[in-house]
Amino acid sequence: GINAEYGGVGQSAMGFMGTVLSWFLMPHFGRRTLYIWGQIVMFVILMIIGGLGVPALSNSTAWASGALILILTFVYDFTVGPVCYSLVAELPSTRLRIKTVVLSRNVYNIMGIIIGTLQPRMMNPTAWGWRGKTCFFWGGLNLLGLIWTYFRLPEPKGLTYAELDVLFENKVSARKFKSVKVDPYRSDNLVIVPDQDSHDASEKKGY
Repeated sequence: GINAEYGGVGQSAMGFMGTVLSWFLMPHFGRRTLYIWGQIVMFVILMIIGGLGVPALSNSTAWASGALILILTFVYDFTVGPVCYSLVAELPSTRLRIKTVVLSRNVYNIMGIIIGTLQPRMMNPTAWGWRGKTCFFWGGLNLLGLIWTYFRLPEPKGLTYAELDVLFENKVSARKFKSVKVDPYRSDNLVIVPDQDSHDASEKKGY
């Protein structure tokens, strides 16, 4: 198979190139498009690697699996990887953005611990010994994520925070965010919050 040292360097280099490429792709294709197609391509690659792990291990399947893992890294790092950071910052409402970012980061860290615990057991021949078939497990989770993304992930490209708030408030389908036109400055799209002092004074007067 691929030398571990050179493979690690190659994986990091492809990840770096993919991330830089995403800077130029996101303004043109949008977040939702890159996210969905990234998940589709990753699912196909994971299924192929899983299939290569079914027969007995050979030098040719090891090389093929190693090469596909490098391609998987490249695809991830110019689609799902960097796009998710953009989405976490863009989609939450302005009032809840800090809490949303903190919560999502904590979930990310917790999932990292769980994955870091499961992955070695899946790959280790003295433990579960799944080898390449591990990709069937991750591919299944990828498919669930793809289904959720298609129905629930909106496209924030070209929309202001105010426009996003209006679209969410009016329960517009995530797939229609890009086509629905909104004017966040119309009076029927504004929610007037009464001044706290005025509210307290009204309560004292019995209103």
